[in-house]
Amino acid sequence: MSAPVYHRILLKLSGEALMGPDSFGYHAETLDGIVRQIDEVAGLGVQIGVVVGGGNLFRGATGALAGMDRATADAMGMLATVMNALALKDALMMAGIPAQVMTAVSIAHVGESFERDAAVRHLEAGRVVILGGGTGNPFFTTDTAAALRAAEIGADLMLKATKVDGVYTADPKKDPAAARYERLSFDEAIAKGLGVLDTAAFALCRDQKMPLQVFSIFKPGALMRVVTGEAEGTRVTL
Repeated sequence: MSAPVYHRILLKLSGEALMGPDSFGYHAETLDGIVRQIDEVAGLGVQIGVVVGGGNLFRGATGALAGMDRATADAMGMLATVMNALALKDALMMAGIPAQVMTAVSIAHVGESFERDAAVRHLEAGRVVILGGGTGNPFFTTDTAAALRAAEIGADLMLKATKVDGVYTADPKKDPAAARYERLSFDEAIAKGLGVLDTAAFALCRDQKMPLQVFSIFKPGALMRVVTGEAEGTRVTL
């Protein structure tokens, strides 16, 4: 087995990734597959932080489009991410993987309030740290929360786990001629309007010189290949 080339990573999981082929909630087999990939990488001694989205349960922007106040809708979306953090923690613990939930919104008896030094201590103790609650503020996506947390915990790499194996020139499900980028700069990604990450998250990664890898979490062993430096997905750097 190859040695890891990263000491600490931040993995961004969308809520949609947890529901697999279903239209809502959680798909047990998909969740088990994600846990197996995390377990493989943790077994190499890599420290892992995870930011989870909430789109499988509730999406703030969708609620706002339906007429709800955006700040209220985003608060509901933040709570959905905490629910997903708890679900992922439970799946990890059931597999024998130590894990800790930390949240950007204070919810007693559910998870620790996020505090950078405490998060680093958990990582150094070998726990997977699952970060829920987004940034704790409305109008920011969980992509931006992931970029922020990656910078705060001193991650060597941010990984965006998606349903496709990288960043494409167009939606590969709609355009058979779409081509996958192997490498991109942050400025190129922003200028081309590539929607795999929002502009604020791209800009934060760029400003913090945080490399980004976009890959498919549904490919067995993909996370391991990224962490051991093999070609997988799309690399976004300065």
